[in-house]
Amino acid sequence: MGEKMTVFDKILIANRGEIAVRIARGARAVGCRSVAVYSSADAGARHVLEADEAVAIGAAPAAESYLAIDKLIAAAKASGAQAIHPGYGFLAENADFARAVEAAGLVFIGPSAEAIDLMGRKREAKQRMIEAGVPCVPGYEGADQSDEVLVAEGERIGFPLMVKASAGGGGRGMRLVEQQADLHDAIRGARSEAASAFGSDELILEKAVLGARHVEIQVLADQHGHVIHLGERDCSVQRRHQKVVEEAPSPAVDAELRARMGQAAVDAAAAIGYRGAGTVEFLLDAGGAFYFMEMNTRLQVEHPVTELVTGLDLVAWQLRIAAGEPLALGQDDVHFNGHAIEVRLCLEDVIQDFMPQTGVVAAWRVPQGPGIRVDHGLLEGQIVSPHYDSMVAKIIAWGETRDIARRRLAAAVNDTLLFGPTSNRDFLARILAHPAFVSGDFDIGFVGTHMQQALVADAPTPAHLALAAAACHAHDAAALAEQAGLANALAGWRSAGTNDTPLVLGHEDNRYELRLRHDGTCYEVAVDDIRVDIQIGPMSGTRFDYVLNGVAARADVLCRGAQLWLCAQGHTAVYTDVLRLPPAAADGAGDGRVLARMDGKIQRVDIAVGDRVAVGDTLLVLEAMKMEFTITADIDGEIESLGCAAGDQVAARQLLAVIAADNL
Repeated sequence: MGEKMTVFDKILIANRGEIAVRIARGARAVGCRSVAVYSSADAGARHVLEADEAVAIGAAPAAESYLAIDKLIAAAKASGAQAIHPGYGFLAENADFARAVEAAGLVFIGPSAEAIDLMGRKREAKQRMIEAGVPCVPGYEGADQSDEVLVAEGERIGFPLMVKASAGGGGRGMRLVEQQADLHDAIRGARSEAASAFGSDELILEKAVLGARHVEIQVLADQHGHVIHLGERDCSVQRRHQKVVEEAPSPAVDAELRARMGQAAVDAAAAIGYRGAGTVEFLLDAGGAFYFMEMNTRLQVEHPVTELVTGLDLVAWQLRIAAGEPLALGQDDVHFNGHAIEVRLCLEDVIQDFMPQTGVVAAWRVPQGPGIRVDHGLLEGQIVSPHYDSMVAKIIAWGETRDIARRRLAAAVNDTLLFGPTSNRDFLARILAHPAFVSGDFDIGFVGTHMQQALVADAPTPAHLALAAAACHAHDAAALAEQAGLANALAGWRSAGTNDTPLVLGHEDNRYELRLRHDGTCYEVAVDDIRVDIQIGPMSGTRFDYVLNGVAARADVLCRGAQLWLCAQGHTAVYTDVLRLPPAAADGAGDGRVLARMDGKIQRVDIAVGDRVAVGDTLLVLEAMKMEFTITADIDGEIESLGCAAGDQVAARQLLAVIAADNL
């Protein structure tokens, strides 16, 4: 597998971020050079640095760069690339792109345009799978897309019911409907999101299979009619129908079931003349019955877990198959070793309905250790823009058993450092430690059933607050000592002895008043009536050791102006040193201001000046990172002013509207 290829000397990677880095490394492993492309937002990005060459292709919006087919093909030709790898997302499952690549005399590293086209339309795909004898979920996949017919068919199928976009995936354009009264709104919402995300508002309906697991089968197919499967991945831990944790093999699949599901996946791929790497996704119910959901005609985000348990390089095989090589593997040559689990590190605010976050990556540390693999595209100092996906890294662990893999992954997640935009790091750690996940006995309702507490903001503990105060003071003392040429222990020394130092820390919408007393590196912090004793060790970058109430541990801290990030005791928090803020900022925002919580584009405005609104009423719909987010009123009142319109690009914390509150 390490031989130099004879067909491709150079490929262009029509993607960005961690997948572009992964493909560049996969190409290098088989002796092939890679060409990166980048938008103006990605100049200097990690995927640009990892490739052998890089070509600028346009402005930050994806439509002007990563989705511009003519620019991508022009870049490939100008660089001398012979083939284009689409990665995943963007144009990876765009049949027009595959056709354009082939028409330009280049090789598309993926399936045929016809296969992409068919499997990208869930309605026709499901019909083809039924013809091929692949088990499918009962539902409606008819051509009549009128609201009246969809409502009638939904009532016929019964509730709970899934409304799905026919053209696309990733949880976008998907709604779970539990009662008839919600069906019409679900159809409307799914249509809108599907049209925005995929350019098609066509829908299908399916009976919701309750208590099911999401299990998918990886397939490889060459251009000579040979198809094999590489086992399953369990992707049941999801939020908003998007995967969060994936593992191979599935805790719910034994050898006999793996063989049956694998054969169904092979039959599905053979039925459409598939070539390359693809994934057939199934719902597996509690009784062991499984049903076809869709086929992803591309490399999957979660492909590393399959690579770790099979020892196969899927990117290398994609290149070989696209070059015309026959598969050198038979089904009996595929062996499974150990267990692998992957988590998706995303920039999102879990307690704000997983709202995507943007901003500057202030600090980033990749975990290391036995069996640990991290696929990422991050660099410290880079700006994460709203134009692309919120997933920035994948942390993967392999072990001889599932429990070893889980323990290794949990340790790796806890050792991951990401300061700047809010991430889901702590949420991932809580999932991996949850008894239901530890047992392996869970389904696609895992987050809703077991993780509700993790979706609510917890107040910081007195220990965490005290450590933040002490770390902030120690950081300032170290900086002052360095500037003055003093030893750290002398910074802040007073001949009259120690004095209490007041400190006010802001966290979320709350303020905490603390009093701090120190003697060199020893601190006594009063949080209300609780006293916390802390000793702070030397700081190396962000990392420092500490002893809190006699217990030694390690943490990370970063101070930037009035902001302080602290990662300690399994929890990451951002604090504001309120006493350092200008008076106006310290006083806080007035009631009634409606602010954008992220950079994005206004999709819809449901209000006008003079309208009456109540708490919970929809005001606007904002699109960011390929998702739609509803902004609602948090007070009763009248719309006093409106500062945006549909189609506007807005920045985080930009004033969108003002509500004149009834009680003011």
